[in-house]
Amino acid sequence: MTTITNSKAEAPEPLGLPHSHIALFLAKLRAAGYSERTLKKKRSVADAFIKWSQRNGSELYQLNEDCVTAFLGRSPERHIARERFEKSALRLLLAYLRRDAGVPGPLPPPCPSPVDELVCRYVDYLRKDRGLTENSILVYVPFVRDLLRDQVSRAGDLSVKAFDAATIRSFLLSHVRERSGEYRRLLATSLRSFFRFLFLRGDLPVDFSLSVPTVRKCQKPGVPAFLSPEEIDQVLAATDQSTTTGRRDYAILLLLARLGLRAGEIVTLELNDIRWRIGEIVIRGKGRVIESLPLPADVGAALAQYLREDRSIREGRRVFRRVYAPPVGLTGPAAVGHIVRLSLTRAGVQRSGRGAAHLFRHGLGTQMIRKGASLAEISQVLRHRSLNTTAIYAQVSFEALRTVARPWPVIRGAR
Repeated sequence: MTTITNSKAEAPEPLGLPHSHIALFLAKLRAAGYSERTLKKKRSVADAFIKWSQRNGSELYQLNEDCVTAFLGRSPERHIARERFEKSALRLLLAYLRRDAGVPGPLPPPCPSPVDELVCRYVDYLRKDRGLTENSILVYVPFVRDLLRDQVSRAGDLSVKAFDAATIRSFLLSHVRERSGEYRRLLATSLRSFFRFLFLRGDLPVDFSLSVPTVRKCQKPGVPAFLSPEEIDQVLAATDQSTTTGRRDYAILLLLARLGLRAGEIVTLELNDIRWRIGEIVIRGKGRVIESLPLPADVGAALAQYLREDRSIREGRRVFRRVYAPPVGLTGPAAVGHIVRLSLTRAGVQRSGRGAAHLFRHGLGTQMIRKGASLAEISQVLRHRSLNTTAIYAQVSFEALRTVARPWPVIRGAR
């Protein structure tokens, strides 16, 4: 009799997502600073997700990224902005269920596949031995995974010793048809890195990275796009420093303009990296190289104003954070590029193409060479690992020479 009474209390959780979790999830977002208007939109997404999961018979612990993808593809009509908002809301919901509500996620497979094991070791090599950033790893890994899956589909199992030069080139050629030059270059770079890893690990007796053809990246002739000193002043002057967003953006723009920082270096900047007493700033550059640069007075003043008026030490160690909820650090280099593009538009400065943040970096290099700095000095300031990268600024000098060069002397004035 006792077991019959307790069986009701021990019944499994009902299908779908309980509304109690939704209420607690929204309360957490409200505490993080989300507006009521945004919370209302997120609730509508969560409610739709509940109904969808119930119709599909999904248990609470089974909800994962694959369920989100299936939910987003429920309608044949794709509205990109709406889909992006739904995806963001449901990712927050899944994170809440796992971290805060204690709902266990789907059980992993009992043992990872040989492909997964090898990819994990390769990622560990890229991260620890090569010092690559997470963004670079995310570029390399899908190409390598495709290579290994192709090998398994052809041979029936994963045997790295079955690779040879002909197989590698066949895979490369079959995957570059109707692809952009940048895709081809990244594919070749990823394969070269992977086969060098296999050789260093002793899995292959031959370094097949030498068998991967080089895909050259075509450089457009001429000087790279940059901002002139007048345009930089125009952009800075158009930034409203009376608002939280304006003070943050002004400090970012000054770091780009005065120090030529990369967008990723601004994102990873932390409070301890600003050494106020000695007037230095620590930069975490490419390849996880850490360097110190002088902190100009105007940059320091802008940083101090932003930190004093708009940031709390309790908000984490990253210097630059989102203005709107959730108050976390900038998500990546694309966030800095977005800030720059908005600033250019506000100032009426038109520049097309990718790499908006690099316009300031190129502008600094161009100013230096026009003032007589050597390529070695520019390379040191911009922290290039090769003078070949700095050589693009040498074209600035040729452009300047055209304005003062005299016509070539010819006989009797003939042309």
